[in-house]
Amino acid sequence: CRPRSYDKERRLSSQLQRNLRALAGPENRPLLKAINRGIEKESLRITPEGKLAQTPHPAALGSALTHSSITTDYSEALLEFITPVDPSIENSLETLADIHSYVYQQLDDEILWSASMPCVVSGEESIPVARYGSSNVARMKTVYRYGLGHRYGRLMQAIAGIHYNFSMPDAYWQDAWAADGSKGELKDYITDRYLGLIRNFHRYSWLLIYLYGASPAVCASFLRGRDNHGLIPFDKKGRSLHLPYGTALRMGDLGYNSDAQKSLKVCYNSLDNYMHALASAIVTPHPDYSAFKSGQDGQYEQLNDSLLQIENEFYSPIRPKRVARSGETPLSALCRGGIEYIEVRCVDVSPFTPVGLDGEQIRFMDSFLLYCLLQESPPCDEAEQAMLAANLEAVVNRGREPDLQLETMAGPLPMKRLAHGLLAKLEDVAALLDEAHGGDDYQRALLAQRAKVEDPETTPSARVLREMREKDLPFFRLAMSYSQQWGEHFRARELSADTRARFEEEARQSLQRQQEMEAAEDISFETYLTRFYDQYKALQPAAE
Repeated sequence: CRPRSYDKERRLSSQLQRNLRALAGPENRPLLKAINRGIEKESLRITPEGKLAQTPHPAALGSALTHSSITTDYSEALLEFITPVDPSIENSLETLADIHSYVYQQLDDEILWSASMPCVVSGEESIPVARYGSSNVARMKTVYRYGLGHRYGRLMQAIAGIHYNFSMPDAYWQDAWAADGSKGELKDYITDRYLGLIRNFHRYSWLLIYLYGASPAVCASFLRGRDNHGLIPFDKKGRSLHLPYGTALRMGDLGYNSDAQKSLKVCYNSLDNYMHALASAIVTPHPDYSAFKSGQDGQYEQLNDSLLQIENEFYSPIRPKRVARSGETPLSALCRGGIEYIEVRCVDVSPFTPVGLDGEQIRFMDSFLLYCLLQESPPCDEAEQAMLAANLEAVVNRGREPDLQLETMAGPLPMKRLAHGLLAKLEDVAALLDEAHGGDDYQRALLAQRAKVEDPETTPSARVLREMREKDLPFFRLAMSYSQQWGEHFRARELSADTRARFEEEARQSLQRQQEMEAAEDISFETYLTRFYDQYKALQPAAE
């Protein structure tokens, strides 16, 4: 990574104002109404008693391999719901609610867990690994998940989250590129701007963790047999473990974090740097993983013995993305066409809303991401990355701690002061979005976040602990209560005949597509993997 430019840092405000002025004209406001978003929401299937479901993925939901909106993540019991790309917040939330309603019609007495941290689990073997059929791509997905289980434990893989996909419309990029002189290729310009967004996101993502973290506690069953977790009992019975000022334990050492990956230096100053770092981690053997079979005698406990099996194993709160073609790796897709959209991965499932998030949160996140895109984004270096990682960890574990300080290039400063300063910079962005959409919903969303900064007790993480305390409920019982509430809500919610028919047809077609893929298979699994991994070798930098 190159050292950051302090000259550019001094011009951050003027750069933001210039970009805002470019969007403020009446002819450009429609561009802000065309911002695209997609939601990927994970939910565990559980029994009426609150234990992880051991049943296979319901056949009535179609094929988890090929269905466009209902699939599974790590486990057969970990459902993932996907909304199509849509510029309408209302449409996206309605579609997500429709998916929940349809799924509930197929679940019999099972329920969807309404929190990020898992329900009652009975050890590693109680978490069934997802299966996708007999095709090579299906087998690869399952072997990859077995590898994750060996490397990090299956318990970690039972944690659920929300991924939020965000992209600007094509017309915006055409106008912005022209305004900046139309230098180079458009796809490279778009990629560089999205990389700037990602760098800024890493600088400020601690704020999202504070505002929306909803996992300050876990069921004691999640950590049974593990003594080095650092959490403390919530009550005398030890039914729940927590951190008093914690916000999003899912984003800390208990969740999507890896000691092995801490040695991986991923730089977002250029797409080449990003691709080379991940490709190298995918093709270079890692001693810690040599004990698990990766093809010896035809047996696969993991895809390979490298630091990463595939790029999806790299855990990050945000990822650059492009839709890949059939058989194409995500990195190869980025190399081919550049960054198409970004995926935010640090959002907890809120137990307090039916689908895990709401329109107010989406509007604030859009303001936040647009700010990250429009603000100047100096190159990062390893020292800054280490500082930002420490800030994120501090907010994950101690975000509501009075007088918490975060590190900055100017030295430590109070988190509350930094949060208010950042929210102040979002005011013009939110106002611009309101001008485009009409009304004041974006500014109201921003105002609601100011209240959370002023009073930490109004944050979701504080609410979880407060309700556990006031209702005298362990985490499991509180989350179970909300899961049952939303289950009743979606079972009572009517689906239109057309919507129900559309889901039924998609389920039927997805099963047919899976069968066709299996029937058309004409190469061995070993050959398939060789061809797949050859793409990563092609991304390696040439030897000097």
